[in-house]
Amino acid sequence: MTPSRRAFLCLAAGAAVPLVPRFAWAQGYPTRAVRIIVPTAAGGPNDILTRLIGQWLSERLGQPFVLENRPGAGTNLATEVLVRAPADGYTLFSAGPASAINATLYDKLNFNFIRDTAPVAGVMRVSNVLVVHPSFPAKTVPEFIAHAKANPGKLTMASGGIGTGSHMAGELFKMMAGTDMIHVPYRGSGPAVSDLLGGQVQVMFDLMPNSIGHIRAGTLHALAVTTATRAPELPDIPAAGDFVPGYEASAVFGIVAPRNTPAEIVDRLNKEINAALADPGIKARLADLGGTVLAGSPADFGTLIVEETEKWAKVVRFSGARAE
Repeated sequence: MTPSRRAFLCLAAGAAVPLVPRFAWAQGYPTRAVRIIVPTAAGGPNDILTRLIGQWLSERLGQPFVLENRPGAGTNLATEVLVRAPADGYTLFSAGPASAINATLYDKLNFNFIRDTAPVAGVMRVSNVLVVHPSFPAKTVPEFIAHAKANPGKLTMASGGIGTGSHMAGELFKMMAGTDMIHVPYRGSGPAVSDLLGGQVQVMFDLMPNSIGHIRAGTLHALAVTTATRAPELPDIPAAGDFVPGYEASAVFGIVAPRNTPAEIVDRLNKEINAALADPGIKARLADLGGTVLAGSPADFGTLIVEETEKWAKVVRFSGARAE
């Protein structure tokens, strides 16, 4: 469809609804409770950050923003609930890394995340950490790469499951550093970290909030963070990209709505979420999770979703991973 035809259709659709009442309706939003679907169980980074944002929106907009945890099927069950919901601003979704990864990991989905959602706002970017047991012989990333290349197919790399962010961060490292490690998927990060602590597996690219306590306690050794630059929470730990140029594998979180949600509502939510991300208290809480804020426009977040989807598609294909 040409840009001019797309613009004409948008104008025609808008002409079918009186502009003043629609604007007034958006200005009065919300008039009742809003649900935010979280596609993971309570207690994880996505759940915690969404509770922070939901509480802020409740206080600012005068209506409850209620979290609804719907874990299952790699976040796909929750996504289906979102895309089938009315596009009226009363159902939102807290997107994480799986929203980008699943587009390629699954052979068939009942939705297209990019097509069927409306980006509202980015919230947080969280680093993974390349961690090993303290007894592991390599103490730096160059030593780790050299050890892995000297022992192809012998190092065991734990993850929270096939297609999870920790799995994909490791596969991207393998792809870019030219190493051969055996992937050992677990049912969640907790059991994987437990076995890493016990020495049953040797390496993991874990989300920082899951492992930072062990790093500070000295029970795990951090070789690198996976963001493009050093993380404020671990200032003495280098970025993996310092040794593997171009490597970056952070987890991106943000809020989306069903496709065709009125732009006025999206813009209002975006404005309020950005205000939250500028609040010192919220910023400090997100920093406690190992995250940095992702303030910006809906278009900025939409662009990031597309970029992340394209990036992880290449990694999924390289790894040969398929959803179980």
